[in-house]
Amino acid sequence: MKKEFSITELQDVATQVRRDIVRMVHGCQSGHPGGSLGCTDFLVALYFRVMKHNPSFNMEGANEDLFFLSNGHISPLLYSVLARSGYFDIAELSTFRKINSRLQGHPTTHEGLPGIRISSGSLGQGLSVAIGAAITKKRKGDSNLVFSLHGDGELQEGQIWEAALFAPAKKIDNLIVTVDVNGQQIDGSVEDVLSMGDLKAKWLAFGWDVVEMNGNLMAEVLEGLELARSKTFKGKPVVILMKSDMGHGVSFMTGSHKWHGVAPNDEQLGIALSELPSTLADY
Repeated sequence: MKKEFSITELQDVATQVRRDIVRMVHGCQSGHPGGSLGCTDFLVALYFRVMKHNPSFNMEGANEDLFFLSNGHISPLLYSVLARSGYFDIAELSTFRKINSRLQGHPTTHEGLPGIRISSGSLGQGLSVAIGAAITKKRKGDSNLVFSLHGDGELQEGQIWEAALFAPAKKIDNLIVTVDVNGQQIDGSVEDVLSMGDLKAKWLAFGWDVVEMNGNLMAEVLEGLELARSKTFKGKPVVILMKSDMGHGVSFMTGSHKWHGVAPNDEQLGIALSELPSTLADY
């Protein structure tokens, strides 16, 4: 029987995952800590509490919920959560972005890493994949859900809006899409690079059911995900607009686009780890 994690336990896991993220990126001096840290509470809640999934892993994912990471550059987060929820040995996190590692900078499928169903990182494609998986589940009579995660900067890709138009038109209502609204992307703020305007109004106009939540408060993440689940199978796809802070949990990274894809040095790693005390074990 799957353990029911309390909010306190989920918060403890999230803190440890954040430690994993900064250590992984520091260890290879490469990677994307900012968005990974900002989305940590969400993905921990999803894998440790909300989603029905099987760490034994089969590619089809029949009779379980599926998750697709579209903004694949936040791979340190996904790898940590997969390892700590039993998909592969936690010790493998130490190989992140190193030669011959299965833990590449953007997730890939050719190495057969458990938990990875698509190669991602070419932004804009994940929603189309998630819709395809949701359609497949419906046609096979599988009543489980499909989840996907995207960055708000990723919404500047045209393919996102083609898929966003398709899903409501075809009543794909076994789908929950989450957009990480942290307002930052690699070159600056989303507002300065290409303003997305009123995201809630846009998704509503496209025919989606919209949920809004704070992505950096575990209790609100759980409430938002449960509300989203309650809206499924009612004729519309669901999108969660999740407000978060890039770099959340590490003071000098929080809210800055400069930490989108920069690794901390030794001194910065020490500061980050001191701000993330954990009762769990490092890899």
